Amino acid sequence: MTTTRDDTITLSVNGTTHALALPATTPLLTVLRNDLGLNGPKFGCGLGECGSCTVLVDGVAARACVLHIGDVAGRSITTLEGLGGPDALHPVQQAFVEMAGAQCGYCLNGMIMTTAALVESDPEPTEEQIREALRYNLCRCGTHVEILAAVRRAVAHVGAQRRDAERGGR
Repeated sequence: MTTTRDDTITLSVNGTTHALALPATTPLLTVLRNDLGLNGPKFGCGLGECGSCTVLVDGVAARACVLHIGDVAGRSITTLEGLGGPDALHPVQQAFVEMAGAQCGYCLNGMIMTTAALVESDPEPTEEQIREALRYNLCRCGTHVEILAAVRRAVAHVGAQRRDAERGGR
């Protein structure tokens, strides 16, 4: 596929549609950070190996540094900013705050986004499933114990929300 600067790619990011006159091969991470001003996803390795650039694409955790905007055109992209904000934290964000699940914070985006995808696909993951889901998110400062505690807390929050919703629906 040959792409020119005149091609328009439409992205849906955090519920907002953006029409961008960029080549389809432009890295998603570059567009998110430089064009849309979303700084939740971080540039880490640039190879899709560390997880700091993780976003959700149609609810599935994906590495934005190795995705091209042409790959995700027309799909729903959620960044850390789209999960929740200071006035209404997502249950995973709330759990990470409560459990002090960050030290330097560089891996935090990937840990939170991966956890959000996990609890969306399986609201009651086992310890083994939690560890497997986070396995490819690198944390260099050693906050692993706090991160795992935060994920367990997030699972509890999501479970409580679902139980409350079920009670309200009866």
